[in-house]
Amino acid sequence: MSLLEIMKNRRSVRKYTGEAIPEEKMNQILQAALLAPSSRGRRPWEFVLVKDKELLEKLSSCREMGSAFLKDADQAVVVLGDTSLTDVWVEDCSIAMTMMYLMADSLGVGCCWIQGRNRFAKEGVTTESYVKELLEIPEQYALQAIMAFGIPENHPEGYDLEDLCYGKIHRDYF
Repeated sequence: MSLLEIMKNRRSVRKYTGEAIPEEKMNQILQAALLAPSSRGRRPWEFVLVKDKELLEKLSSCREMGSAFLKDADQAVVVLGDTSLTDVWVEDCSIAMTMMYLMADSLGVGCCWIQGRNRFAKEGVTTESYVKELLEIPEQYALQAIMAFGIPENHPEGYDLEDLCYGKIHRDYF
């Protein structure tokens, strides 16, 4: 399958079968993240792989809305950036997450990005402080997001190239 075919097929998956992801596949997903390009080769990312069901249950409350499905994931990757290494850690972490997304889909593993930065777990408690306390994350690291992974219950239909918003592409001038 070509990379473009993988990109067309890639969709956010929030419903999982409960079946375990083979370790070899999860290792490839994490390797894809480590292969991501980063500004000046700084690689500011850190990844916390969470497989413990009790922790996944607690992480599913990391946002006011949009994270409850995390409790049904087989595992999750918490993506952090070392803010002392670069001011573009957000971009670098986002690229690494995109690489994980594409690798997961190519392997038949479903995933969904749960935004953590600038979000809230509950009144007055940020998602970042909630996750950092729960997982004992050192202060210098900032939360980017959490990626939920699982074997898809069903995979949403992919995209059709004819339906893309080609009007968003400008040539030479806006």
